[in-house]
Amino acid sequence: MFRVLTLSLLLLSSSVLHAETLTTADNLIQVTAKRMLTQIKQDRDQIDTNPRHVYDLVNEILLPHIDFKRMSRWVLGKHWRRASSEERQEFVVEFRKLIVRTYSTALLEYSDQEILFLPVRDLSDPNQASVRTEIRPKSGPMIPITYDLHRNDAGEWKVYDVSIDGISLITNYRSSFGAQIRRAGSLNRVINQMKSRSQQAKK
Repeated sequence: MFRVLTLSLLLLSSSVLHAETLTTADNLIQVTAKRMLTQIKQDRDQIDTNPRHVYDLVNEILLPHIDFKRMSRWVLGKHWRRASSEERQEFVVEFRKLIVRTYSTALLEYSDQEILFLPVRDLSDPNQASVRTEIRPKSGPMIPITYDLHRNDAGEWKVYDVSIDGISLITNYRSSFGAQIRRAGSLNRVINQMKSRSQQAKK
């Protein structure tokens, strides 16, 4: 699932786009898809010789279009409400690092999958959007992917959830972190475990 999710999230990025091309959620997805896929192809040799270059691409291009605070709040659910301000901030930081590691690793497997864009669903709230796409792998059935976005106070569209074949990223992570917190006994212990894994990944 995470490999497919990484390929889908390639659609969400480019810090060099002109603002006028990103006035709607579907424009954000479509325009940035073309630019990101082009960048991956251009950097393929560099990625092959230096896999950590993918980390730079993910950080610079992908992550600015994701609302990690909203994702963290929904992923933790009741644990977010019970957490201290410091725990919330630390979790957002470590969750972002987790996303970088997960997607950077999976990104190494990207190989020219075709992406189709479907008609946008009209929502009652003009500050919410649901953008549907499909990834056509080189073998097997189409993979439906839906992006849920909201418009923040600055008027920027941000992704806060991605559903693959009907399975929500938020729901998937909420279940995972809920189990981890139960085993560890507290959110703080889980955050410390996340920090430890982040340090090991740097070695």
